[in-house]
Amino acid sequence: MDRSVIITGVGTVCGLGVGAEALWEGLVSGRSALRPITRFDPSGFRSRLASEAVDFSGAREYVPKSYRKATKVMVRDTDMAVAAARLALDDARMATRGTNGDEGGSPTYPGARFGCQIGAGLIAAEMDDLTAALVTAMVPASVPVGPVDTAPERGAAVFSLRAWGTAEGGGGGMNNLPPLWLLKYLPNMLACHVTIVHGAEGPSNTVTAMQASGLLCLGESMRVIGRGDADACFSGGAESPINLLRHLRMELAGRLAPTGASALDVLRPYDASSAGGLAGEGGGILILEEAAAAERRGATPYARVAGFGSGQSTVATGSDFVWSGEGLRYAIESAMEDAGIGPGDVDAIIPQGSGVPAVDLEEAGALRAVFGLRLGSIPLVPLVPFIGDCLAGAGGLAAVVGAMCLRQQRLPARLHAGEPPADLLAGPAPSAPATLRNVLVCTGAVGGQNAALVLARAS
Repeated sequence: MDRSVIITGVGTVCGLGVGAEALWEGLVSGRSALRPITRFDPSGFRSRLASEAVDFSGAREYVPKSYRKATKVMVRDTDMAVAAARLALDDARMATRGTNGDEGGSPTYPGARFGCQIGAGLIAAEMDDLTAALVTAMVPASVPVGPVDTAPERGAAVFSLRAWGTAEGGGGGMNNLPPLWLLKYLPNMLACHVTIVHGAEGPSNTVTAMQASGLLCLGESMRVIGRGDADACFSGGAESPINLLRHLRMELAGRLAPTGASALDVLRPYDASSAGGLAGEGGGILILEEAAAAERRGATPYARVAGFGSGQSTVATGSDFVWSGEGLRYAIESAMEDAGIGPGDVDAIIPQGSGVPAVDLEEAGALRAVFGLRLGSIPLVPLVPFIGDCLAGAGGLAAVVGAMCLRQQRLPARLHAGEPPADLLAGPAPSAPATLRNVLVCTGAVGGQNAALVLARAS
């Protein structure tokens, strides 16, 4: 692959604010965005803290006036991706039909040379959409709702699958879902809206691999540009798990810690006594460009995308869906080989650091296997204590942070209330200047997918 790929624009939405500067300021100052949940009533949950993007009201102001009607069928995940994509374009000083608005104008690249790879989650339904249909499938308690139904106290009415279904004898309650239901909740809607708004007609893809989604998309974008199929790509991911159904799934899977008054007392990456992680909503979209084309238009790079690797781990499908570390080790080694560097050339690592002890144990084991005794001298920068576990949005946000570390030649602060192992440089620390040549960004995922990206200083 002889076409070098660089990062020329970054855009983010997360609990620390809207825009990469807000994210960076929060990280450098050591400010956590984890606080009591407000998007729904969390009183029935053990975990009641999360990182919400409270300063973000939707995608409407980030699209041309002619497209604003379409924002009515965007869920929050899509809103964040669309906004982050526009912020990244503005940061890269690039023009598209979306940034030119309804006035027209020439785009920086032809649509066929602009690709889009965006990671997404399995989007949970908004309760207003779902319950408006579910209520039409309620039947009197005296009506049997299944082949075996002997519950003596069912209340006045109960939900019936027969009344919900559309097969022979069914009541068809599911037909009362909103007519555009599918256009809101398909995971590819994030990339779909971004490409339509900006006329990006090059290679496009959606990856749904939980926490690994964003980095897998960045790797795909790197390959697409490297082989000459595009000159630029939107890349990253977004997800909003601050949703009643999504939160329930994460809690039942054993991923979330029971919480008290302070998130900082809860989140303890790599600490065996940690009670678990906390959820966050967010998205990070980066503009990747072919280096020579970006140089011709006078772009200022954040970093060079030097190497990418991926791997698959076996998964113990118990209550906490723990993946084994061998796939992450392979991903990191592949990314370093792709970049032409060794363990001695990595100056900082942005890992997953979820706070789920069994997951962190496997991640730490993979890092030890790759870096050996040197691991204790490499700063780790876990983001979960600041913005929570943003799932499909995590990789894009981590890559943005890695790129900003290289541009600023500075490490963010670290938050930690516990005691990580002595051979992991993950304990509390203030932000500090650093000489950074290569930053490794890596993560595993609930489904066993793993991804790693080596970002190199632009010179």
